[in-house]
Amino acid sequence: MVRLEEHKTETENKAIEKIPLPSRVYIPLSQHLGKICKPQVKIGDYVFTGQRIGSAQANVYAPVHASISGKITSIQDWPHPVLGRGKSIVIENDGQDKSQIPNPKSQIEIDNLTAEQIRNIVLEAGIVGMGGASFPTHIKLNPPKAVDTLLINGAECEPYLTGDYRLMIEKTEELLRGIELVARCLGIKQVYIAIEDNKPQAIKAFMVSGLAGQRVSGLTRTPVNPQTGTPLKVIVLRSQYPQGGEKQLIKNILNKEVPQGKLPFDIGVVVHNVATVFAVYEAVYLNKPLYERVVTVAGSCISNPKSLLARIGTPIKDLIDFCGPLKEELAKIIIGGPMMGIAQFSDKVPVIKSTTGILLFNKKEAIFNEELPCIRCGACVRECPVFLMPSLISLASQKGLWPQAKIYNASDCIECGLCSYVCPANIRLVQHIKRAKIEVVK
Repeated sequence: MVRLEEHKTETENKAIEKIPLPSRVYIPLSQHLGKICKPQVKIGDYVFTGQRIGSAQANVYAPVHASISGKITSIQDWPHPVLGRGKSIVIENDGQDKSQIPNPKSQIEIDNLTAEQIRNIVLEAGIVGMGGASFPTHIKLNPPKAVDTLLINGAECEPYLTGDYRLMIEKTEELLRGIELVARCLGIKQVYIAIEDNKPQAIKAFMVSGLAGQRVSGLTRTPVNPQTGTPLKVIVLRSQYPQGGEKQLIKNILNKEVPQGKLPFDIGVVVHNVATVFAVYEAVYLNKPLYERVVTVAGSCISNPKSLLARIGTPIKDLIDFCGPLKEELAKIIIGGPMMGIAQFSDKVPVIKSTTGILLFNKKEAIFNEELPCIRCGACVRECPVFLMPSLISLASQKGLWPQAKIYNASDCIECGLCSYVCPANIRLVQHIKRAKIEVVK
């Protein structure tokens, strides 16, 4: 792990702002890992905010919902921030933001919900992993093996991104209620809330919210939660990258390693992102589907970087304009963080459920230095957080030796980008490894 320039000061102390509703939204039918949804509406239909408009007959999927009220004007291919292009439902805003979402549940109703009922609510709300993974949350709430430990990922280790930080500060009580729901659903015996030490206000917020205790060796021990009987502990982690990876959190907090080819539930652990837990709270308490999320807009080109609450399907141009004007000539747009994010070819791509940030960089920052021959320095091997040999996987990929790349465990790469970051020869190691991962699973 390494310490990166954080670039978080521009937005970390600014409250989340709600961006005005767009004139139209483009709702992709694929915003999750799993089967692509099919439209449940047709052109000309009127839809309400929060209405389900896409679903699938599959185990691994998450439905999509209208994020504004208005008329369906088209169902067409449209730029997609991850897939390049994909089928999207276009809704023309009527300016009413009409909703048919039921009134919030009472505490008695919530206390009487079974684990199965909570999972069904999460499924119907279309919630996915909002840290970038986009795996359907209802599946993670029903692991095939018994688990006893829940890790809440508040690390947010990527530079520039501060959306989770602001949520932890502004929505602490709601997050605690969401954590209680997830813990109840999984039958958890211990909850850890992991926060990096560069987020002091978030740490303080949880302490003030009844989690105060004596700090011992970086661990804040807390009383047992009186409602669920589940112990809660706030873990203060040293700020470093890639702290926020599931396997890295498990190793740093529990001193356990997820075996090769296995998942966290195989060792009794489930990890959920802060924003995901907040979405669970809203779905259960407020009957609210996932149709908006917090997005950080930052970078050297933007004059007013902010954390914005934006509706799913909003073109990123609307967010950029809201934080503008641009103070330098724009050379690159990245969706996500600078280490693991994806460069975009258009500002027409919409915000989707996994959009954590929109970063805008100038020409100097966007320049790719010339690749030089590998000097066998071993820097990529030393820094790899999952103990791979990136240089060898990259070489196999460049030569098309896919069986060799498989032997080198290319599929275990978490695509954190550290190998490329530390390479003195400017080799695009992570890009080569991504290609190898695709070929290996064919």
